Amino acid sequence: MNDLEVRRLPGLTPYAEAWDLQRDLARRRKRDEVSDTFILCEHPPVYTVGRAAKDGSNLGAGEEYLRSLGAEVFWSDRGGDATFHGPGQIVGYPIIRLKDRDTHGYLRRLEDLLIGVLAEYGLQGWHHPEYTGVWVGEKKIAAIGVKFSSGWIASHGFALNVNTDLSWFDRITPCGIKEFGVTSLARELDRDVPLSEVEERVVPHFLDRFG
Repeated sequence: MNDLEVRRLPGLTPYAEAWDLQRDLARRRKRDEVSDTFILCEHPPVYTVGRAAKDGSNLGAGEEYLRSLGAEVFWSDRGGDATFHGPGQIVGYPIIRLKDRDTHGYLRRLEDLLIGVLAEYGLQGWHHPEYTGVWVGEKKIAAIGVKFSSGWIASHGFALNVNTDLSWFDRITPCGIKEFGVTSLARELDRDVPLSEVEERVVPHFLDRFG
């Protein structure tokens, strides 16, 4: 199967539900039962911790405190460290087979597609030579954390801050990086930006690089 399906999940999708969907699609993609799939969704408040975290030190005051704020906490099988997902953020989960088996190049293409989206809003995004993700100025606007499973199947993906309440990031050390803050499209443009509008710009950039 070589076609690519774009699947938008309605409303706020619980992280566990999206994670289960990814695992199911990754297993089926390995067996060529489904085509490559690009999931777009928005989560209720949730902190996730990736495989790069050696402990919970980047979760600030700890899991119990974060849950008391109304957020879930998950230790995920993706790459990267601690980050936040929540309303006002576009999360993209490509479940695709890497035909070229170039994992490094895959991460750069994810960054490039987000930099392309930011350019449509007059923002100059860039990727840091030491860290995965996308920055505007000295602040990170998009986090990337992926998993590569047998059969060269990629899962997990990126989170782009659009109208995200950035105060959620104050409770953790995002991606384990202390020297950079976080930002959003809304903050950089000084206005709210409809998520549906940004999604419509994300999809063609994704298809240009992966379709």
